[in-house]
Amino acid sequence: MPDTRRNEKITVGNVTVQPGRKKRIELPFAKVATGSEESLPLAIINGRASGPHVWISAAIHGDELNGIEIVRRVLRELDAKSLRGAVIAAPIVNPLGFMLESRYLPDRRDLNRAFPGSKRGSTASRLAHLFMDEVVSQCSVGIDLHTATNHRTNIPQIRADVDDRATLRLARAFGAPFTINAKERRGSLRQAGTEMGATVLVYEAGEAHRFNDRAIKAGTNGVLRTLRALKMIDARLPRARPTRVIRRTRWVRARRGGLAEIEVRLGDHVEKGDIVASISDAFGSKPTRVKANETGWVIAKALRPLVHSGDALVHIAAESGPDQDEPAER
Repeated sequence: MPDTRRNEKITVGNVTVQPGRKKRIELPFAKVATGSEESLPLAIINGRASGPHVWISAAIHGDELNGIEIVRRVLRELDAKSLRGAVIAAPIVNPLGFMLESRYLPDRRDLNRAFPGSKRGSTASRLAHLFMDEVVSQCSVGIDLHTATNHRTNIPQIRADVDDRATLRLARAFGAPFTINAKERRGSLRQAGTEMGATVLVYEAGEAHRFNDRAIKAGTNGVLRTLRALKMIDARLPRARPTRVIRRTRWVRARRGGLAEIEVRLGDHVEKGDIVASISDAFGSKPTRVKANETGWVIAKALRPLVHSGDALVHIAAESGPDQDEPAER
């Protein structure tokens, strides 16, 4: 049965949110070159009844926009009067990168390699420290929303430690088509949050710089299903197919430079040796056929036709194999 005890107030920064209330706040983290102050925008929904505290974060990479829309849609569905527990939503964790339409901060630092950060480090380190101190420290679960890096696209997928029972339970509840067993990256929010004791899911879907409706719908429903699994909400939601748990992935890479034509779609099942792309020169002569190096499903692919030797073309989630993973090149 859901916990119906009266909730406690929650304080973020110098703002206290009483049970049954919702507030938007801004936490200053840097003085920019103009002398004005830049702030981290947050929404805090503190339910009337007791329950878990969950953070939802997006745009740690400023050019990854799908997560922002997912947060906006989730917030529209949450009512502080019926919510059990609390949600702290951060739709744009990297405001400086967002304004520049850049993955990075202005000093070219990757915020998702700066956690847990420090009070007196770089701008990235200070922002990471603020987020850990004010948000992550108050939560037992985190959902971090991403897209593929520039010029690539991902099928909706969760990246998590599938050997952790609590994490796998929430990944199954989220209901993305694929759940990828992924090692933690040093300096990432996921690693820092896990070390602080939180259960963290990373959602990857779509491409940078634009909204993708499929990725947004899957992410919105997935976040809400996760909150329902935590008994925080009672929403009726579209039923998800069982997620495929994947322990090994592998990139198919270009063996030569030229112009690539990807011949598979996201979600396609391929057999080892199938043609997945072709690469030719500017005249289209003597194309090189590129073959799948695994049997499995296409979970990501390149969007830019211009390729060099060694560039990643197609990411395949293997049907089975040893417990290892090739990085997703984030």
